[in-house]
Amino acid sequence: MVAGDTFDPDRVKALVFDVFGTVVDWRTSIVNELKRFGDQYLASSDDVDWERFADDWRAGYGAACRELSRGRGTWRIVDEIHRDRLDELLGRYEVKGSFGEPDLEYLNRAWHRLDGWPDSPTGLARFKGRYIISTLSNGNFALLVAMAKHANLPWDAVISADLVGAYKPNPRVYSTACRILDMEPESVMMVAAHDGDLDAASELGLRTAFVHRPSEHGGDADAEMPEFAANFDVAATDMNDLADQLGCH
Repeated sequence: MVAGDTFDPDRVKALVFDVFGTVVDWRTSIVNELKRFGDQYLASSDDVDWERFADDWRAGYGAACRELSRGRGTWRIVDEIHRDRLDELLGRYEVKGSFGEPDLEYLNRAWHRLDGWPDSPTGLARFKGRYIISTLSNGNFALLVAMAKHANLPWDAVISADLVGAYKPNPRVYSTACRILDMEPESVMMVAAHDGDLDAASELGLRTAFVHRPSEHGGDADAEMPEFAANFDVAATDMNDLADQLGCH
């Protein structure tokens, strides 16, 4: 939230979205893909805790992006980060079966096939009638385009980390989005389910909208809106609630 400023949705011209967890339900999607993989290639898929495996896979992605956002290590796109972590976890969980390299590559691209939250396609369609809508994701360009096709996400533009050469919350990601869109920060609203993402965007003058996704990590779907949501310009229970608050038909 911009200090001392009253939020006016008419001054916003573009919405940029975090994708993993905000627009798509990564955890359910990945757990389902892992279980299908186990059923197909393992003698006993039930021997593996696939939910924990999915959480560990995601955690490795987050840790790598944070390190790279600080300029530590050699730049890699998310597909490469995911594959490195997948190989590590297969060893750690002692996953052995009748699979080969093409099967592992297909499994790694499960992140290209994430399903949207039920409200995402309709909510995005409503935003699109009033605003430019774009991703602003740590995902790489090819991943985000494939996911949009899979989950029916009608983006006007795709802004990805590999176009910027940095990962959120590096300030360069948010400033580059404004430059690409040819807009001042106050005309751009960051939409995310994660307060750190929104805090970083707000520091550069972007408007902010928090979308509550309490079950992103398998938690209580009925959990109350967190207190920190009041720090942002808008707090919404889902995409359609956000569309209502922004006056989108």
